[in-house]
Amino acid sequence: MNDGSAVAAVAQRTPSVKGTLASLSLAMLLSSLGTSIANVGLPSLAQAFSASFQQVQWVVIAYLLVITTLIVSVGRFGDLVGRRRLLLCGIALFTLASACCALAPNLGLLIAARALQGLGAAIMMALTLAFVGETVAKGKTGGAMGLLGTMSAIGTALGPALGGVLIGEFGWRSMFLISVPLGMATWLLAQRYLPDDRPAQSGCTGFDPAGTLLLALSLAAYALAMTLGRAHFGLPNIVLLLAACLGLGLFVRVESRVAAPLVRLALFRDSRLSGSLAMSLLVTTVMMATLLVGPFYLSQTLRLSAMEIGLVLSVGPLVAALTGAPAGRIVDRCGAPGMTLAGLLGMALGCLMLSLVPESFGVGGYLAPMVVLTLGYAVFQTANNTAVMLDVAPDQRGVVSGLLNLSRNLGLVTGASALSAVFALASRAVDIGTAHPQAIASGLRTTFLVALGLIVVACLIAWRRQANGR
Repeated sequence: MNDGSAVAAVAQRTPSVKGTLASLSLAMLLSSLGTSIANVGLPSLAQAFSASFQQVQWVVIAYLLVITTLIVSVGRFGDLVGRRRLLLCGIALFTLASACCALAPNLGLLIAARALQGLGAAIMMALTLAFVGETVAKGKTGGAMGLLGTMSAIGTALGPALGGVLIGEFGWRSMFLISVPLGMATWLLAQRYLPDDRPAQSGCTGFDPAGTLLLALSLAAYALAMTLGRAHFGLPNIVLLLAACLGLGLFVRVESRVAAPLVRLALFRDSRLSGSLAMSLLVTTVMMATLLVGPFYLSQTLRLSAMEIGLVLSVGPLVAALTGAPAGRIVDRCGAPGMTLAGLLGMALGCLMLSLVPESFGVGGYLAPMVVLTLGYAVFQTANNTAVMLDVAPDQRGVVSGLLNLSRNLGLVTGASALSAVFALASRAVDIGTAHPQAIASGLRTTFLVALGLIVVACLIAWRRQANGR
């Protein structure tokens, strides 16, 4: 009788796990879709509001800035007040903000609504990874991480194509409106299947307002320093970087003294966690280069049309989407540390190929290395996320998940600035848009040679960690 009851209980829990993963997958899809879908609409927004590119780019910057600034704080807040209730609030906020974006009568209100949408996305991104540790057995953590990585890649790949179709047929408001029914479906699934919060998590005692404010201001200053000026550093960028460094120093000082810190500094003494965060930052810095350099190379060196460029650029996210789930199963079988190094070696090979490819190889010469690079990235991301989240203490899952997502976002904003500068310098052009095709090709090769160096550093971190049994 007892055995029968146990079997029945397991059978009853299985649909709940599947339902939870479905709701978490949709939340990940929504947040990545929100990042990628707006980029394609910037020309339409500039026309609709009679605004400059520098003005409408804040539609994208506001979203990313809020995510980068608050993702650690909302992860910690979820640890304290309960992840289920906060994730439900985040999905609802994202959905409501999407509707506000679609109805915005002017650019200022649209940017404000996008900032709110970014807060909802920060909550979803921070807590989806944290929930995996609560709902999935350790032996299947890699598969769950691979699924979430697949949904993130699908959202990234789907955004530009879906946004372009919607804008062409229904206008720019439709690219925000599409997230409303998706958000409602995600909220209903999450409300039905997410596990209840543990009693120990309820209440808001122990929150660190001083640390939260200092970290948010420091990250905002850094993100703005890396974003403003479109990779051309000036006095405002330097001042913002200095402010970020000062804020970070004050943050460390505060965290070492308060009784309930936002981030326990002892976490960074764990070489597994600190190494994983460093590798994530380096890898996403490199992946940002593919989004920045690729379009110029394809259009100005290979002379592809806009439609052809879109198709070529969609190959990378498509490969990541197809690779995520199988990579997760391989990680479960072979272990996260070894697969982390394998993924990095694949990325190194892709960067090496791109740093040597001649223009005469055409589209195939660009696509083959990109497939290798993206395959390596998909394996690395799944393995690294699994390694980080596998043994995290339950009361720290939210903040550690937030740190992992933060390292990714910091890599993106750093890559957008630093590797853009490398590309511009290597191309020897004042205006990249009018650079000679051979100069663009030379810039691409130099940029990915620098990227190869960053991946080699990440490989050394992974190798040392594996050699130490971590």
